[in-house]
Amino acid sequence: MRVRALLTLAALVASGCSVRRFAVNKIGDALASGGSTYESDEDLELVGSALPFGLKLTESLLAESPRHQGLLLAACRGFTLYAYGYVHQEADRVSVDDLDRGSQLRARARRLFLRARRYGLRALDLRYPGISQKLETDARTAVAAVRKPDVPLLYWNGAALGLAISSARHDAELLARIPEVEALLERALALDERWQDGALHEFQVVFAATRPGAATPDTARLKKHLDRAVGLSGGRRASAYVAYAEAVSVRTQNRAEFRSLLEKATAIDPDKHEEIRVSNLIAQQRARWLLGRADDLFLEEEAPAPPGPKP
Repeated sequence: MRVRALLTLAALVASGCSVRRFAVNKIGDALASGGSTYESDEDLELVGSALPFGLKLTESLLAESPRHQGLLLAACRGFTLYAYGYVHQEADRVSVDDLDRGSQLRARARRLFLRARRYGLRALDLRYPGISQKLETDARTAVAAVRKPDVPLLYWNGAALGLAISSARHDAELLARIPEVEALLERALALDERWQDGALHEFQVVFAATRPGAATPDTARLKKHLDRAVGLSGGRRASAYVAYAEAVSVRTQNRAEFRSLLEKATAIDPDKHEEIRVSNLIAQQRARWLLGRADDLFLEEEAPAPPGPKP
């Protein structure tokens, strides 16, 4: 029903009839309401092919209604998800055999993340005038004004910028904005740490996995975030296990933990949690790829399993 309604409203927009602005706003409300047929689909390739159309539709609607906060949030969220799930991860896979192509894909991912960020900042500025400029000079003071209903804006702004930084590890200008990511996520956690079944805790681990910096992570802090993310989601999200395996297990060279976490991720049945099926499928795809690269990621071979009892 939602798809049919969106198509009907889109037709009204295209027709130039008197309800044009009404239709634009209604589509924006629908796109920003959370949850869609994309997120529950079982075909990752189909979703990856369809998402660009949805993103361009969102941008077309924003051209008609540039101050629609729901559309701005949808654009920030959509470009971030597409860039991370389909471009950034492809860059990692391709780079193993083709560094030039991998670099091209990372540059594209960075552009998409920054595109998402621009929409996110526009939404924040509508809610809190001038906050985008304040973020650059005193991020923690800037976010102190943000209230609980705007936790999604904090999260998606932080995710878009954090992932842009991760795809441009030698860009000094972007690296200097790491405190903004930290301030956005810390404020969101303080306002509603349960949001989206622990997504904020999970992203703390994701950012640690992709963030440039020290080789040794703060294991104790990240383990608390992992445990909280798993607890709040009921262990339904494969991405939390994958993020920790990359952020901590690889850097600490704990191969047994790495394998255990990724096996937990791949053991989740995506069909039992349809509302996050695509997210789980993407995470499981990465988990299998990482398992196949274990010999490249770890200096020592995995210790053989102890012999079983003699018959």
